[in-house]
Amino acid sequence: MKKSLFFIFCCLFLSVQFISAQAKKTAQTPKTIVIENADFSDVDQVNVPDALLLTGNVKVNHDGVVLTCNKAYFFQKENYLKAFGNVQLVQGDTLFLNSKYAEYSGNEKKAFATGNAVLTSPDATLQTDTINFDRNIQEAFYNTKGTIVNKDNTLVSKSGRYYVKEKKFQFLTEVTITNPKYVIKSNHLDYYSNSGHTYLLGPSTITSKANYIYTEKGFYDTKKNLAHFLRRSYIKYDDRLIEGDSLYYNRNIEFASATRNVKITDSINKGIVKGHYAELYKLKDSMFVTKRAVAINLVENDSVYIHGKKLLVTGKEGERILRAFNNVRFYKTDMSGKCDSIHSDSKIALTKLIGNPILWNGESQITGDVMHLIGDNNTRKIDSLKVLNNTFLISRDTLGTGFNQVKGLNLFGKFRDGKLHDVDIVKNTEVIYYSRNDQNELVGIDKSVSSKINLILENNAIESITLYNNVDGDLFPEDELPVNARKLRGMVWRGDERIKSKDDIFTAEDNELNDKLIKEGKEEEEKGKNVPMKVRKETLNYDKKNPKPAVKTEPKTEPKTEPKAKSK
Repeated sequence: MKKSLFFIFCCLFLSVQFISAQAKKTAQTPKTIVIENADFSDVDQVNVPDALLLTGNVKVNHDGVVLTCNKAYFFQKENYLKAFGNVQLVQGDTLFLNSKYAEYSGNEKKAFATGNAVLTSPDATLQTDTINFDRNIQEAFYNTKGTIVNKDNTLVSKSGRYYVKEKKFQFLTEVTITNPKYVIKSNHLDYYSNSGHTYLLGPSTITSKANYIYTEKGFYDTKKNLAHFLRRSYIKYDDRLIEGDSLYYNRNIEFASATRNVKITDSINKGIVKGHYAELYKLKDSMFVTKRAVAINLVENDSVYIHGKKLLVTGKEGERILRAFNNVRFYKTDMSGKCDSIHSDSKIALTKLIGNPILWNGESQITGDVMHLIGDNNTRKIDSLKVLNNTFLISRDTLGTGFNQVKGLNLFGKFRDGKLHDVDIVKNTEVIYYSRNDQNELVGIDKSVSSKINLILENNAIESITLYNNVDGDLFPEDELPVNARKLRGMVWRGDERIKSKDDIFTAEDNELNDKLIKEGKEEEEKGKNVPMKVRKETLNYDKKNPKPAVKTEPKTEPKTEPKAKSK
């Protein structure tokens, strides 16, 4: 009984295998090319052995493909056709391949067309000398100079491949896309003719009247004029260069945003703005930068570093305004400071330090309610300093433990060679000064009041003090002036807060964020080296958001009437 069951099972198994093999064999058997029409047919065994000669309105059909021509040689044994004159191969109603000459293999389902070959689809037309078409994988490729026309775009390349199902052109050698607004050049580019989406996967450039773009991995929507660039990418305008790990660009409104390791270079003013996120509206002359943002400007052959949680730059060349907000810190070789916000106007060369400003000029600490740094646009140097209301100037006695102090209502200072030199402090002035002789021996401690005080500074240190009008006070020997009397009311030394380098402008929180973002960027770069580019949703949907330009916020105004320094 067991042997019978085993025998039946073997028979069933062999039967199934036989039927499957037969079905597979039937499925793999190539279909024969069918001749549907020819005005005349003949055989010429001498010149074209084993071929059927077809002439006049030739029409053949093979597995859904229709080929027409003026003349053809049909090799029945090989299931092969050679076509001459006005050749057209039609696949469905979406693909048309025209040429002067073509060959078609029914067994391999491959076509070869040459002589002014033209491949036409609903979205694009390819013109080249020779085209190969593989029906099995639905791909056409060419190795001769080709021109593709797709509405507003014209693509020219030395070689390329067309994927019929995806409606995608792929170029692995030099290719150029010409649009009325720009020109794209690349060595590796994927172009989708139906959507107009372009993927740039090698060193590529986009040139237009507005700007010049470079990328080594990017996406461009040629219909919506939206783009997303990665890997060593930048956008260059006449006056600015925008760099970042990830760049978004909207050509319609000339808007660009940059993420991670952002650097914006002002080629005219020789200024640089850095951060980890930025937005730029070129047509509105507006730029916004945040996430460890810093502006670096050249003043008197020295760099000034300004940091705030947010930086906003607006205005045309020569009329630009820089605003820095929230816990602003700045540094220059011999000057640094802090305040709540900064408003710097290049047109009038005026920089306002607003909200709890403190300035360190060399070793001297200056405080007041409002500070103004005034420059000279002709020399591009700092000209003068104004401190309005509750002025306090403090510096250490270099050879002792005390502090030189000057207090008054307002301060007016003049710079010489980039350093504060001549300073007037006016109204209700008070002074405590450690007076020393030429041998740097302490002569006494001067404690006085007057209407005005003039300071002369050399190398950012007090050289001399002169008191004017209603002077009242005396020079006290050190042992005759109690320690608690050696400080003016309101005196607070904040030397531990002093910014001594360009790195000090950043807080620990800023540095932690910087390290985190740089690490994330390196990881993404490593992961994405051999991964196809993924276009972020913001890029594809950005046109629906209708972005608004950065708001130009004006700072609080200061009093229009300011006291002037009295002359000696």
